[in-house]
Amino acid sequence: MAKAKYVRQANGYFQTSIWDGTYVNGKKRRIILRSKISSAALEKLVVEHNNKLREREYIQTSNLTFLDYANQWLELYKSRTAINTIAMYKNIINKHLACIGCNISEVNRRHYFFMINNIDGDRTRQQAAMTFKQIIKSAVRDRLLPASLISNIFDDTSAKVKYTAPKKRALTEAEKTAVFTADFKPHDKAFIYILYGCGLRRAEALALTKSDINLETHELTVNKALAFTDTETFVKAPKTVHGHRTVPIPDKIYDFIAEYIASIDTDILFPSGRKSYITKSMYTRKWARIVKAMQKASKEPIDGLTAHIFRHNYCASLCYMIPEISIPKIARLLGDTDKMVIEVYNHVIEEREQTQDIVGKALDF
Repeated sequence: MAKAKYVRQANGYFQTSIWDGTYVNGKKRRIILRSKISSAALEKLVVEHNNKLREREYIQTSNLTFLDYANQWLELYKSRTAINTIAMYKNIINKHLACIGCNISEVNRRHYFFMINNIDGDRTRQQAAMTFKQIIKSAVRDRLLPASLISNIFDDTSAKVKYTAPKKRALTEAEKTAVFTADFKPHDKAFIYILYGCGLRRAEALALTKSDINLETHELTVNKALAFTDTETFVKAPKTVHGHRTVPIPDKIYDFIAEYIASIDTDILFPSGRKSYITKSMYTRKWARIVKAMQKASKEPIDGLTAHIFRHNYCASLCYMIPEISIPKIARLLGDTDKMVIEVYNHVIEEREQTQDIVGKALDF
């Protein structure tokens, strides 16, 4: 016969000390579980308690408001996030989550739906839903909320926010023509040519220095990026681990780039008046000036043009060259992954596939 795990105490109870899932002064807080019936009955209580603990149904009490916790979450757990992403989180928290006035431990699905239902715009609603969910998950991990709250809110199909991102586009034929006919200032022209001919992200192009350009090999190296806040400019690492790369400078733009580099007296390719990196407001004026010049050179309207459209144009143009260039090589030139190229530009890749001819050739034996 197996020996009983617990022994009846002098007080008549089978009992044991067990962690309740919380901490006091950094030490585990313990409670006493008892059964007057048997050792097996107490063991059953212990198993039930530990199962609940694993599901995080035991939570700490907190006087933190939801908004206080949201700001702490942003400061503690998102401090290494990209500047623009942090700005998005701040905007969502201050404008849309501030309506949740209860303590973090009191948050429930009613608060989520109240918040979501009072937001206009699918993209903003999606960002708010994503931010709220991340905060709730963090509070669960910090043992301020039960894990069951996540499924209680987000397993509900009505909690899902539908948003379809605008279809990415390349340059129009009118825009391509305007790139080479518009009357740009030299530094604007160099910036546009690099976007067009090298497929860099805006932040990567703005961070370029003379030392990043190798005029002998007709190549430029991407090893940093420029980030803005409303008041400051930062130099940081490229967006992804794949961002560090060397890109060829096409002959179509090489001569002007070489001429431009020889004409400037700063190491920074696109400096401010003080020969430092430009600010957010300076870039806004720069881009408005570029679009205005292109519009003046174009008979067709130029609407919604962004620096990132030049990057899409670069990638789409390369995809049309498959199989002369491979998808992995395109990904390396973009500083991204094969998966991104396939997912974003699959429609271009499929256009290049002559399915009927390929199947016929494959089976013609």
